[in-house]
Amino acid sequence: MKKLQSYFIFILSALFSCTGADEGSFDSLTGWDIEKESFDASVEEQAKELDIPGLSLVVINDGVQVHRVNYGFADVAHQVPVSDQTIFEAASISKPVFAYLVMKFVDEGKLDLDRPLYQYYPHPDLENEPWSKLLTARLILSHQSGLPNWREDDPDQILRFEFEPGTAYGYSGEAYQYLAEVLREIENTDWDGLEAAFQAKVAQPLGMEHTVFIQNEYTRINKAQPYDLEGNLIDWENDYWFQKNDSVFVAPASVHSEPGDFGKWMTAIMNKEGLSEEAFESMLTRQVDIPDAPFKSAYTLGFVNLEVPGFDIIMHTGNNEGFTSYFLMDTTKKWGYVLFTNSEYGEELGLLLLLQLVTGPKIKVLFALAGILLLGMTIGIFYGIYRLIKFVLT
Repeated sequence: MKKLQSYFIFILSALFSCTGADEGSFDSLTGWDIEKESFDASVEEQAKELDIPGLSLVVINDGVQVHRVNYGFADVAHQVPVSDQTIFEAASISKPVFAYLVMKFVDEGKLDLDRPLYQYYPHPDLENEPWSKLLTARLILSHQSGLPNWREDDPDQILRFEFEPGTAYGYSGEAYQYLAEVLREIENTDWDGLEAAFQAKVAQPLGMEHTVFIQNEYTRINKAQPYDLEGNLIDWENDYWFQKNDSVFVAPASVHSEPGDFGKWMTAIMNKEGLSEEAFESMLTRQVDIPDAPFKSAYTLGFVNLEVPGFDIIMHTGNNEGFTSYFLMDTTKKWGYVLFTNSEYGEELGLLLLLQLVTGPKIKVLFALAGILLLGMTIGIFYGIYRLIKFVLT
C-alpha cells in the first residue's frame, strides 16, 4: 500500500479537526455536517500525497447530488484540467451497471436468471465442457461461474473452468462477457446494437447523457489520459487495450462516464427506479459470501454488500490500466459517493476518504475522546475494507 503512513496521518488529522456546519456543507453517512471547503482541501491533500494526476467525485445526500470535486489534470502534458465534462473509464464498476441492464431483460421476460445460458447461446469456447450447461445469469452476476477472471490469466490463455459452477465464489470478467454475448444473441444484434439497447433501456431513461459501454465522439474527445503506477502517461496506441478495442461492448469493464452521470444511476438504485420491485430484490439480495475476506461481505448480483450493523451498504471498485474508480452507497439512507481517477491509486483514495465521508467532523471528536483503543478498532475496520477490495479483485 503506497505511503501507508499517510493513511494514519489522515486519520489523526480527521479525528482532531472539527468544523461547524453552515450552508456550505453536506451530510456524512452518519448525519454529521461536513464543510465543503475543508473536505475539498483534504481531497486535494490526499490526491497530491498519492500522486494522482486528476480526479472527479460526487457526493449524494437523500438521493440528490450535493457536492462535486474536480481536481488536477485530465492531460498533464497539455495542462488540461479535469472538468464536469471529463470522461473516465469506470473499469469494474461497469459490472453493477451491466447487472442493472440484465435485470431490464429479466423484467421484459427475455431472460430467466436461472435458465441455463446455453439454451440462449452456447459459448463457442465451452460447448464441449459439461459444466457449461450449469451456467446461469444468476451464477455469473454473483461470480459463481467457475470461470477465471480473464483467459489471459491461464498459462495457455485458454478459457476453462476452475471449479464447478455454483459451488464457490470466483471473480470473473470472462463470465460477465459471456452474459453480454447472451444478451446480444437475445436482441439478435451486434455490439453496436447492444450499446443501443443499453442507451434505450438504461442511459436515456435515467438521463445519463454521456455514459456508454462503446465509446462515441464525445467520450473520445473528452476522455482523460491514463497514467501508470509511476505517474507516467500510458502509450495510447501501443500499450492501451481500450484504445485499440473501443468498438467492443465489454460488460465487466468498458463503461465510460463521469461522476455526475454515474450518480444518476446510483440515485436510481437508491430510489428503486427503472426496474420492478422483484428485480431490485433479486439484484440486491446477498447471493454468496466472499470467503476469507478481511471484512464480512457477500456478492449480490453485481454488487459487493458489506455487512455493517445499522447500514445497508453496497459498493464496488474498479481498476483498468491507468484508471481507477470507487463507489459506495447506503440504499436505505439514500447516501453515497462515487470517485473517478486517471491514476492507479483511485481505490486507495476512495478508502482514505471513506472515514471522513462516513463519520463527518463532529463525530471525529468523539472518536478522539474515546482514545487509542477505538482508534485502533477504526483503523482495523477500514484497513479490512481495503484488504477486501484487493481480495475481491485478485
